[in-house]
Amino acid sequence: MSRRLAAILAADVVGYSRLMEVDEQGTLAALRKSRDVIESLIAENHGRIFGSAGDGLIAEFASPVQATRCAIAVQTHFAIDCREMTEPQLKFRIGINLGDVSTEGDNLLGNGVNIAARLEQIAEPGGVCLSSTVYDHLMGILDLPLEDMGEQQLKNISRPVRTWRWSPAVANVSGDDGERTKEVYSKPCIAVLPFDNMSVDPEQEYFSDGLTEDIITALSKHRWLDVIARNTTFAYKGQSPNVTSLAAEFGATYVLEGSVRKAGKRIRVTGQLIDTSTGAHIWAERYDRNLEDIFELQDEITQTIVGRIEPEIGLAIRQKIEKAPRPDINAWDAFHLGVANFYKFTSEGNNEAQRLLLRARELDPNYAEAHGMWAYATILGMVYWDTEPDPALMDEALVAARQAVSLDSQNALLYMLMGRVQLARKEYRAALAENEKAIQLNPTLAPAFCALGDSLAYEGRYEEAELQFEKAVDMSPNHPQLWAFLSYGSLNFLFDRQFEKALDWAERAADIPNCQYWALAHATVALAYLDRIDEARQMKNRLLRERPDFSQKFAEKKLFFLKREEQMALYLEGLEKAGISD
Repeated sequence: MSRRLAAILAADVVGYSRLMEVDEQGTLAALRKSRDVIESLIAENHGRIFGSAGDGLIAEFASPVQATRCAIAVQTHFAIDCREMTEPQLKFRIGINLGDVSTEGDNLLGNGVNIAARLEQIAEPGGVCLSSTVYDHLMGILDLPLEDMGEQQLKNISRPVRTWRWSPAVANVSGDDGERTKEVYSKPCIAVLPFDNMSVDPEQEYFSDGLTEDIITALSKHRWLDVIARNTTFAYKGQSPNVTSLAAEFGATYVLEGSVRKAGKRIRVTGQLIDTSTGAHIWAERYDRNLEDIFELQDEITQTIVGRIEPEIGLAIRQKIEKAPRPDINAWDAFHLGVANFYKFTSEGNNEAQRLLLRARELDPNYAEAHGMWAYATILGMVYWDTEPDPALMDEALVAARQAVSLDSQNALLYMLMGRVQLARKEYRAALAENEKAIQLNPTLAPAFCALGDSLAYEGRYEEAELQFEKAVDMSPNHPQLWAFLSYGSLNFLFDRQFEKALDWAERAADIPNCQYWALAHATVALAYLDRIDEARQMKNRLLRERPDFSQKFAEKKLFFLKREEQMALYLEGLEKAGISD
């Protein structure tokens, strides 16, 4: 038996036993595919597998740089390239150590191997844990965002081991040519636990199970979220698992749980969203409905719950990123910081959003949402703030929106964003089609219903538009763009000469803290047509305090996307009645 120094990589599947219990055939098929990928990457990085059992393997590399490069390539693949897998999506933990080993034929033994295996056990799902002996060899060769975990007491290892963590939040992976390839993002991951049937009637079990399945399906259509598969979470049916264990086992960032209770012809559904990192409830709601058409009721509650929690998760993610230190900004951070500034709905916020979203595009040309949101922020800058309506810039926005859709053709949000760009370009038919496509792909995307209503309004199809605006408001009353749903709906009522409704919607919009001046303008026009001239002038004064340069010419310039001349004429006449001149 001889001894030598070797870099050891240990990997295994997160939650493998439970996955096998739930879906043995699917898990085995996914494992076979995954092993093929891992074996190929190990060979590419000049390593060899010397041990494997079930879901785990141990490999040897001559260099810690090769071992780390291989580990990052493995986690990159499973974070980005496996989104369309039909089998369960597997997550791996990886540990790497450089140490002295004993050889016994093709096998390796000793503390160097044992430490790698223990490091794998404390790695996060999708992450890599390195010993300091590996870390010391990476400096100046691989530029990775590594977090110092300090000294860790590993199981059955007598002395503490200084460890470093590579997080799946973001990584710059270097290939053999030294060039940066992909950036890996840790998308928020949500586990939807089976809703409890609190009714005495066991036949209601099908409703609670069906509701859970529908919520999982609907959430998965929001492609910026990872949603744990139904077969996995249904293994917890009838249990009350600790959310911390779900975070550890499956990498769940959020957990949705709820219950269903039936009494006579009434049904009550409760739901609550929990942040697994803190155990805090970030959303909770109760819904009481009449039990008539069971499937229609199931669809309604599904859309309502998903429409409410998706914006809540988005807000939580943005708040975390805004609070976190950022010595070196990456594409994930740049995108979410850009969106956070976008939702401030100020001139300064919009300019900063455009800058950050452009930065995200530059850092990762394959980041579809960054292309789409940059295009939308640019267009809204023209409609609300300081970006001049510019055909050349609109062309750039359309190119970015098309690039976004080409990168992710099943993402409803991207079709909606492209529709907004096309509407600004007066490509009305295309805008309608893109928003209809968005809703077809994701019927819980509230902004798409608002966008469709907007397109219908400019076509003069006011009743159809009203239904879409109402759908957006009802579906997502906590959405950061709620004021816009109401404001655009108010404009639709103005064009339809329903001035009381226009005023009501405009005033509801104006009560929302991040609302923009257009709601005040719509209210001013509505009051003028209702011959409430004194109130119209008071509203006008409030508008001019917020936007001193507002005039008929300003309105005509900013409403450049209107299709029908009579709509513009009605609006400008209302402003004139209220005392707003050219």
